[in-house]
Amino acid sequence: MDNKSSYESLQEDVRGLELPEIEVWENKYQDKEYLIKFDTGEFSCICPKTGLPDFARIFIEYSPDKNCIELKSFKEYLVAYRSCGIFHEHVVNRLLEDLVKAVEPRMMKVTGVFNVRGGITTTVEAEYTR
Repeated sequence: MDNKSSYESLQEDVRGLELPEIEVWENKYQDKEYLIKFDTGEFSCICPKTGLPDFARIFIEYSPDKNCIELKSFKEYLVAYRSCGIFHEHVVNRLLEDLVKAVEPRMMKVTGVFNVRGGITTTVEAEYTR
């Protein structure tokens, strides 16, 4: 066996990880610009270096256009990360990519605040503006 853990090898195709679909519903206030914010403190994934769980609080802010994010499907999407070996930076960028693809917002910001590991708290932010 080589030096890479089985989780670390998943980083080679992080954009190709198969995750559940994020569903949307029609925004009846498309004529208005407004901001939707939600967060979860229950996010977890696997550290690709150690194979141990990482925990985070994920914050989503977006201005919807034609659609809004359906939260039940988004919760199922997030739960799928529990078995993924993925770096913090990749988590936040993958979340942003998948959410933008699903909902096509006017703007979106995803922030991940990952719990302390080795005395270091990691915060990653990624933004999209149309």
